[in-house]
Amino acid sequence: MPEAWVINASPIILYARIGRLDVIERLAPKIIVPSKVIEEVQDGISKDMSARLAVDWAMRYIMPDIQVPPSVEHWDIGPGESQVISHCLQGNRWAVLDDRMARRCTNAHGVPIIGSLGIILRAKVCCVIESAKPLMNKLKSAGMYVDDELIRQSLAAIGEES
Repeated sequence: MPEAWVINASPIILYARIGRLDVIERLAPKIIVPSKVIEEVQDGISKDMSARLAVDWAMRYIMPDIQVPPSVEHWDIGPGESQVISHCLQGNRWAVLDDRMARRCTNAHGVPIIGSLGIILRAKVCCVIESAKPLMNKLKSAGMYVDDELIRQSLAAIGEES
């Protein structure tokens, strides 16, 4: 089990949009949100009312940015994603992010990953939520980019019908 989850902007924003940041809090042993991630979320406040809630929540878990190692820097991913991965390299931590290229970088560094969809699956398996399907649908409506077939397969894997 990880000592902490280091969370990127998209899961924070998505879970704020559906009013379920509590799910992350109930699952993560400790939460770390790098400063750069909070800056990215703050950039969306003028366009997204839930971003204010996301920032207020994330500020409770803020950690200063750290030096990004060259092995992460050469991937040319966003500054928030770079900070998430860099913080994960500091200990037994999971990266919580959705971006495809950042996930590839995370895999290349041997860092465990969980994304927005994976959080729901874990919450269902750990009995934090009663049913995964309603939250998956809400996240998709809130802007999570996910294929319907992946949702169907994910629900089947945890014994829920799609």
